[in-house]
Amino acid sequence: MAESPFPDVRWGSENSFLREPAAAFAATRPGSWVIRKLAGVDRRLLQKSGGRFTVLGPIAAPVVLLTTTGRKSGKPRTSPLLHHREGDRIYVVGSNFGQEKHPAWSANLIAEPHATVTIGGKAIPVTATLLTEPERTRIYREFDAMVRVYGVYETRTDRNMRVFALTAT
Repeated sequence: MAESPFPDVRWGSENSFLREPAAAFAATRPGSWVIRKLAGVDRRLLQKSGGRFTVLGPIAAPVVLLTTTGRKSGKPRTSPLLHHREGDRIYVVGSNFGQEKHPAWSANLIAEPHATVTIGGKAIPVTATLLTEPERTRIYREFDAMVRVYGVYETRTDRNMRVFALTAT
């Protein structure tokens, strides 16, 4: 099997004593609010470090910077997102913390599937594919197994969370 074009670079430890309490807090409405408010700080930290350091680093969260093209503005839009990696693809979920609306970045990917991810100091051009069933549900369950907040997010809204496969181009 060919080596993945996406480096598996994280700092911290998946076995950190902070991981479970942090996930439990993130699953609450106040926790989601705090994380949303920290997204700007996290974006700047990730940009300054080339995707090497994140606010979620101490718990070894696999974070990527996704840069899409704004569907209305045409300008680059960058979002820090958790990702799941399988082989030569990574996956991202448009959970938006279980809010009623899809995150803007997901609509940007639907309008223009060519984007860039930055991870481990490496900017990688990607093409996004919106997943359909049953793969969408399978990958969503992988996210919930990684950080047990995604199941909670599903209970907050009636919308289906968009899940994208990102393939290096």
